[in-house]
Amino acid sequence: MTNPFDDESGTFVVLVNDERQYSLWPAHLDRPDGWIADGPEGTRQECLDSIEKVWTDMRPASLVRAMENEAG
Repeated sequence: MTNPFDDESGTFVVLVNDERQYSLWPAHLDRPDGWIADGPEGTRQECLDSIEKVWTDMRPASLVRAMENEAG
């Protein structure tokens, strides 16, 4: 059986969680709790390209907020 995350011919979606972390997800699989669709549905590469464009700060949102609060 092929890993659905590696299927170059599959359809994928871009997911994001409340920490603003992104994930590539096979469109035919149920989305995990806490993740919502936020981006295109398309080929694996289209979704990876979308994630690369929008996920420029890899820090979780809670860490960003904490650092901003410390900086004051």
